[in-house]
Amino acid sequence: MNQLKSNRPEGVRQRLVDRLGAVGTVSVAQLFGTSLWFSANSAADDLMRAWHVSAADIGWLTSAVQLGFILGTLVVSVTGVADRFRASSIFVCSALAGAVFNACFALFAGGIVGGAVFRFLVGVCLAGIYPIGMKLIVGWAPDRTGPALAQLVAMLTLGTALPHALRGAGASLPWQEVIIATSVIAAAGAWLIYLLGDGPHLRSAARIEEGEARRSPSVLSAFRIPAFRSAAYGYFGHMWELYAFWTVVPLFVAHASISSSVHVGGVSGLSFLVIGAGALGCVVGGALSTHFGSAKVAAAALFLSGLCGAIFAAGWRELTPVMMLSLLIVWGAAVVGDSPQFSAISARSCPPELVGSALAIQNSIGFAITVVSISGVTSLFERIGLDAAWLLLPGPILGLIGFGPMFRRQDKRLD
Repeated sequence: MNQLKSNRPEGVRQRLVDRLGAVGTVSVAQLFGTSLWFSANSAADDLMRAWHVSAADIGWLTSAVQLGFILGTLVVSVTGVADRFRASSIFVCSALAGAVFNACFALFAGGIVGGAVFRFLVGVCLAGIYPIGMKLIVGWAPDRTGPALAQLVAMLTLGTALPHALRGAGASLPWQEVIIATSVIAAAGAWLIYLLGDGPHLRSAARIEEGEARRSPSVLSAFRIPAFRSAAYGYFGHMWELYAFWTVVPLFVAHASISSSVHVGGVSGLSFLVIGAGALGCVVGGALSTHFGSAKVAAAALFLSGLCGAIFAAGWRELTPVMMLSLLIVWGAAVVGDSPQFSAISARSCPPELVGSALAIQNSIGFAITVVSISGVTSLFERIGLDAAWLLLPGPILGLIGFGPMFRRQDKRLD
């Protein structure tokens, strides 16, 4: 993979950096690459008709991606692949492989079982895109990781919301073409990173001698670093809430009859509005982190997210549809606004030779938590409706408790 850099056209690279900036290029490539994540969701209605399956069956496709991502990040972190090869090379190979498996899903999958296999493989490839994208950001902007990672996660959030926007707009293309289009977009993301390459501030595996690599500490040693451990605990609490919230937003909107009172593209349009608000939350949080520090911004966003959840769970019977929508939008902005700040603290806490692996293992554990919370909240929603929001609260509460030592130590170096 290290050979990818040798023939890179430096003139094109410089023009790319001049126009988009290094951080902007990585962010756009991340949006393109992670469009593979929810590509099947944008074709859910067509798949249910074509395969004669239920919405619950389609949910297995999303779960397959999550499980593939968990396995991929676990392998990347434990083997040290993320820190033994160039981050740009890993990103390019992963995005191209993910694009191929995604296209195979469109062309060859004939049912849930076959589809789940291809979606699982896409998830494995995403392990070389999302956490590696964060490592690329650290390599290009080590002195402003908070705002830079905020921009990165904002693009990921927009990618998450995009399927709802497509459905709300009434896209009528055959579902196979929609899926293949995301493969083309992911390949474009690989091309951008191929042109950009690794940042100058990140140690490359090409410059690490084999003997030194053998002496590199285990990725699990990152958890012995107090600041990394605190940020990871906060991140885990955040992840309990985040993907479960994104999953039930359409259910909340529909069950609360918000779409019948607020006419903005129906349930899909309103869901895009709520989830997409997270992009603004990330950008605002990134700007605030330059003045108040990543730790304070992450804690404030996690607290606000938990507060919104508590207000919604306790007061949805008394709130008007407009009030509920407003609350959901604030919740949508806060629920992901802490994510890049937790990652920024984790990245700054680790020695350079552990950054990629440490972020990957943090992602792996975090996404494993989402499988449990998504299953729990959706199952509970079928039984008690909107009161299922109570199950989201343990995330922010436990996350704040785990993150508390950051403030007791008053570690100013990370802010």
